[in-house]
Amino acid sequence: MKTSSGKIKLSTKGNTQILDITEKVQQELKKSGLKDGIVNIFVPGATGAITTMEYEPGLVKDLTEFFKKIIPENEKYNHDSNHINGNAHSHIRASLIGPSINVPFENGNLILGTWQQIVFIDFDTRARTREIILKIIGE
Repeated sequence: MKTSSGKIKLSTKGNTQILDITEKVQQELKKSGLKDGIVNIFVPGATGAITTMEYEPGLVKDLTEFFKKIIPENEKYNHDSNHINGNAHSHIRASLIGPSINVPFENGNLILGTWQQIVFIDFDTRARTREIILKIIGE
């Protein structure tokens, strides 16, 4: 078993921006030279998340609106009384999705469903530079 590491840098707008990172992950996988295994995709920080979805405009809008309904931005949150950022809703949203996923690969290609893409969601309230960490394990 061998390992390889990679990074993906993103400039984001925040406010539940959803970005398709599938091709960037595939590029890092190719660089590793590994053919079969698992890639872990992880975002450091408490206001970003990694998941999979069908990345198409209607569903991107639906998911964004869903988060606004279940975790509204203008609610009173305990976190906001202790911090001036006003981003408690960002932390809660990111916690529901989580900071990482594992995706298997064979013959140097990610194994994803026909309509499945890997996405990063930036829930923070401001633009940011984000770094996604990849740990690739395989042969």
